[in-house]
Amino acid sequence: MKLKPHSLLAPALAVLALTSAAPAVAHGVGETATVNFEKTLPNVPGKSLVAVVVDYAPGAASAPHAHAPSAFIYAYVISGQIESKVDDGPARVYRAGESFHENPASLHPVSRNASRTEPAKLLAVFVVDDDETARLTTPTGTH
Repeated sequence: MKLKPHSLLAPALAVLALTSAAPAVAHGVGETATVNFEKTLPNVPGKSLVAVVVDYAPGAASAPHAHAPSAFIYAYVISGQIESKVDDGPARVYRAGESFHENPASLHPVSRNASRTEPAKLLAVFVVDDDETARLTTPTGTH
């Protein structure tokens, strides 16, 4: 069996994110985001990579939000089921092992645990301008 290079990236990033820890921050009701890794990219001047694990309690959701304007985001569902809607795209449920992305300047009106009985965990990996790493997420107040 021949493995595609991208099929190895998601599990490796998930392990990396889970092996280091930083203080957790709540952005929504029953949701906690923990920065697990942050490093400037020596081969991409002015850019950083930031990995954040988002834990959702059963039925929990993030408030509608936008991310840093420069942020390209790769999101990987570690466990459970996450419902996500980016910009005007359709809402979709992603299960453990599935992933999606957000382009720079995207709006994220829906990000929630799709289950009311089981927790869910999401790894979000940001490639972002160095000067935007302190403010990765901004509430938008849209629904």
